[in-house]
Amino acid sequence: MCGIAGIFLRRGAVDEGRLRAMLAALRHRGPDGEGLHLVPPPERGAGGGVGLAHTRLAVIDPEGGHQPFLDAAEGDAAEGLALVANGEIYNHVELRRELEAAGRPFATGSDCEAVLHAYARWGDRRFLERLEGMFAFALWDGRRRRLLLVRDRLGIKPLYYLQRPEGVYFASEPKAILRALDRRPEVDPWGLGAFLQANHGLGERTLLRGLRRVLPGELVLLEEGRVLERRRWWALWGLEPARWGQEEAAERFEALLEEVIPRHLRSDVPWGLFLSGGVDSSLLLALLTHYGGRPVHTFSIAFEAPGAADERPAAEAAARRYGAVHTQRLVGREELLQRLPHAVWAADEPLADYACLPASLLAELAGRELKVVFSGEGGDEVFAGYGRYRVPRPLRLLRALRHPGTGGFRTRGNFRGLWAQRVFGLALQQGAFGWREAYRLAWAEPPRSWSALARMQHVDLRTWLPEDLLVKADRMLMSWGVEGRVPFLDHRIVAFGLRLPDRLKVDGRTGKVFLRRWGRRWYPDGELERPKQGFTVPVRQWLSGALLERLGELLPRQRAIREWCQPDGVRALVARQARRGDAAAPLWALLHFALWHRLFVEGDGSPPPPRQDPLELLAA
Repeated sequence: MCGIAGIFLRRGAVDEGRLRAMLAALRHRGPDGEGLHLVPPPERGAGGGVGLAHTRLAVIDPEGGHQPFLDAAEGDAAEGLALVANGEIYNHVELRRELEAAGRPFATGSDCEAVLHAYARWGDRRFLERLEGMFAFALWDGRRRRLLLVRDRLGIKPLYYLQRPEGVYFASEPKAILRALDRRPEVDPWGLGAFLQANHGLGERTLLRGLRRVLPGELVLLEEGRVLERRRWWALWGLEPARWGQEEAAERFEALLEEVIPRHLRSDVPWGLFLSGGVDSSLLLALLTHYGGRPVHTFSIAFEAPGAADERPAAEAAARRYGAVHTQRLVGREELLQRLPHAVWAADEPLADYACLPASLLAELAGRELKVVFSGEGGDEVFAGYGRYRVPRPLRLLRALRHPGTGGFRTRGNFRGLWAQRVFGLALQQGAFGWREAYRLAWAEPPRSWSALARMQHVDLRTWLPEDLLVKADRMLMSWGVEGRVPFLDHRIVAFGLRLPDRLKVDGRTGKVFLRRWGRRWYPDGELERPKQGFTVPVRQWLSGALLERLGELLPRQRAIREWCQPDGVRALVARQARRGDAAAPLWALLHFALWHRLFVEGDGSPPPPRQDPLELLAA
């Protein structure tokens, strides 16, 4: 797991100092080493120079797997191939065997070197389908003078780019791109509106004007310092619903696991597991113990707060059953709140998911001992665990009438009714119009043979998963130098889960029916039958009393709020929270935006202390 960055100019040579500034912004992603590769502009013809940069977290071949990877087999270094990659290629052993047999010489034991040789062997139309894993990479083809930016199928690893008149800048995190610019991009009102309504980004546009995400399963082709083509190289659309019963599905699932889990366990450094005590992490513990052949080091936390879900008993029981080396922490409101500025910095673009705070704490805790941690992200999307998948059909149809093309799913934003008009400024109101478009597109993509339930899963896999859960899983962990692995998001398991018949996903008020039934072989005493609790942080209870009063004083005075919102509307929202306690979500989103703006627009993007009172940062 690493950080990548680079520049492709339309003319002239890349400034090494700018590349090194980008590297410095990504050092938390790769504390074990760094490397650069500079390609000069051509002596004749169009196009400028190219610079590739890499920071390394050494997991596979710690001693020898340094990047960038170079291959001059087709000519000199400037005409050959160069690669910087972030992630893990889980089938690298099998690929290496096949590619070496075809005459491709490997220089290291790194898993990511297989990407370079696969491209050389099979070309850009075929090599991606051979890769299994989580990855984002930039591959320079010197003979064709073109650059490929590629993101994995589900968007587990991040990649951004910015097209400017002088060329294209790209990086694993936006903060690295900002370090290379003389002038910061402006806030994009559409991106801001989408975040404030959805709590996370949506689609290719971000909170900064011109900054784009490479989407999951997408390849972006660059020539002569500009974007030539964007194409989707993988999608779930081709799947057809299956008619399996529980027994046949279980046989297929076990055959998948026999291949997937051992490959995900490939590592030259120790690994552990975030254990919540829920269905997904408990089953992962059983599988990792079984296939790993040793006790697993597990980590969990709980909150000292009335009304907070406490899954410690379930986590402890699972740890005892499988002999795990279990570490747990009990934390209070102040400790978690003080993590907020650092979490906002780590996320790069605002992400108002409460679970970022405990995820950051767990990553810091695990990072003292390990470089790799497994977690159960994706289980609810793949096997239909969320309560929103069980909303009564009449209610969904009513919502669909109000928001055509959505299927009545994912239609409710943070700012409902007249609150968007009261809180948003005019430019933000206009920019935020149509923020549901990403959901409408994801709903419409699958074929007619898909059920409404499968479409809901698809919408989450295309929006909520890559732009919320996986941002949290990548950024919170990587900010502490920890690689996260998510086996339930292996693309073959995702395809299996989507193809399951609806009756094996939802039964009345129970979700994840297949997974719960299958899991009885690992937990025969009913431990997996408990209702889903989730990684709950009691923010609604936190935003009250003196804390809410102080927030009400500081928030309307912030430059970000004054530029994009109506301060009187924000004050009214604070008053609503004080009176009725039901405005925590929109206030939390506004707080995130104000903190992000302070760090990245008003500030230079430098990391805040790991623990800092967020209101003190606003008051500074």
